[in-house]
Amino acid sequence: MILQDDRTPEQHSTHNLIVMMTDRCLSGWGRAAGGPSYAGWAFQDGELATVMGWVQARTDAKRVRLVLGDYRPPRGPGHCHIYVWRGQR
Repeated sequence: MILQDDRTPEQHSTHNLIVMMTDRCLSGWGRAAGGPSYAGWAFQDGELATVMGWVQARTDAKRVRLVLGDYRPPRGPGHCHIYVWRGQR
């Protein structure tokens, strides 16, 4: 699995909570050819309700969950991208 994490080394300690989802639209093709596509948003403590609500409202989101610390995706084909939460709208 390809892992792309946009956090800086400092953000690994300050943004250590991640709302992760399986992307039903991007799974199976492109960088996730033959496997699932995961997207996650790393954020700081106190923003859980906002981030979780935003991700759950996405039409491409499936299996939304909270991950603590560094996320290790499963082995095998697929793609996982961790973004830094910046108050997306």
